[in-house]
Amino acid sequence: MSFAERSSTTTSTSPADPSPQNAETRQAVSLPSHQSPITGHSLHFAIQAYHVRARLKGKAKPSMQKITPFLWFNGQAEEAANFYTSIFKNSKIVSVTRYGEGGPGPKGTVMSVTFQLEGQQFMALNAGPQFSFTPAISFYVNCQTQEEVDDWWEKLSAGGKKERCGWLKDKFGLSWQIIPAALGELLGNKDPEKSKRAMQAMLQMDKIDIAKLQQASAQR
Repeated sequence: MSFAERSSTTTSTSPADPSPQNAETRQAVSLPSHQSPITGHSLHFAIQAYHVRARLKGKAKPSMQKITPFLWFNGQAEEAANFYTSIFKNSKIVSVTRYGEGGPGPKGTVMSVTFQLEGQQFMALNAGPQFSFTPAISFYVNCQTQEEVDDWWEKLSAGGKKERCGWLKDKFGLSWQIIPAALGELLGNKDPEKSKRAMQAMLQMDKIDIAKLQQASAQR
């Protein structure tokens, strides 16, 4: 059942500190009754309220990140966050917010997850089937070596779909671009013929192959 189809107020609970060294504590956050029925937007306000209260009580440090990607899932937020943090280095689950007695989800189930990938913060929300991902929004992964391209390409596409020119969809439908820095250098070559040959080679690829691009660019 979607959030728009439910009419109860939202109560959420979240661990104050997700690290294993600290005992888990929980705090309920309820939406005012005038915001029912629940929608994805009002649920987002509830999450914001939790984090503001936590900061005021010293349970969370204010984030310095101005813009945070906010991802809408249909019940897969925690699974997706665990999947992504298992792939990238310098990544972690920051917090998990769960439903309390007031719903709209079953008590104890995940409402939202805050996580970091390579130091970049993301939020994932379980908000129902109304919306799904499209390639109009994608995450561009800047790779320095072919080994990075190969690793992220295989891991992120597992259970998903490999597409042309370094694009893929993961098993949750989210689009990624796995792109080596060398591609930009080759396409930006001052020699237009070399740039053209690199472009033509790329258009024939799914996963980007740096050596083949360099070979194509250097041909006479």
